[in-house]
Parts: sequence; structure tokens; C-alpha cells
Amino acid sequence: MNKRSVGNRGEDRAYDFLLQNGIDILERNYRFHKTGEIDLIGRDGEYLVFFEVKYREGANKGRASEAVTFAKQRQISKVAVSYLYVKKFPMETPVRFDVIAIDGDEIKWHKNAFEFVG
Repeated sequence: MNKRSVGNRGEDRAYDFLLQNGIDILERNYRFHKTGEIDLIGRDGEYLVFFEVKYREGANKGRASEAVTFAKQRQISKVAVSYLYVKKFPMETPVRFDVIAIDGDEIKWHKNAFEFVG
């Protein structure tokens, strides 16, 4: 199984998990030009949430949550700004950056996992 299909399987699990937890999913694999991609974008109450999904089948490559580097946070932040602008969200829209970490069968939702990186 290649990396992309493994990643898709993880994103499918995260998508189902979030729906079961009351998240209204607005976008999946939102890409802004060559800036980057956000795995899932959804609504959690008043928050517009940008979700990064990390999936690890085993522990040999470390824990899934450890894979969201500072560089990845910066990339997600840039795409989030573009999303807000393109979709015409008001500047005062409350946003959050969450990570869905999947290690084997375990799913952990890290709310407010990181702050905006400008």
C-alpha cells in the first residue's frame, strides 16, 4: 500500500470520527495553489476548525501527533488565511487549529494543538 492510500485511509477514519463527534465538515483536502493543503475544515460550534490528520500504522516512525512540525504549522496557517479570504469569512471569525492523531486503532483529538504561525 502506498503512502497516499495509507493517508487517505487515515483521513477517512478522521472524517467519520469528526462527524460522529458533531463536527460539520465544510471541506476535505482543501488546496490553495502551491501553498499547501489542509486535510479537513469544519465547524465546531462557533469555531472554524482547520484539522491536520496524521496517521501511523505502527510505532516504528514515532507517534502521529509528533509529525506536525513547525514548518507544517506555518504551511497550514498560510492556507487557512487564504481560505478565510477566498470564502469571504469575516476577520473576527474564531478559528482553531486541531490535530487528529491516529496511532493504529487509537484516535486522539488534540483541540487547539497549535496557534497561528505567521
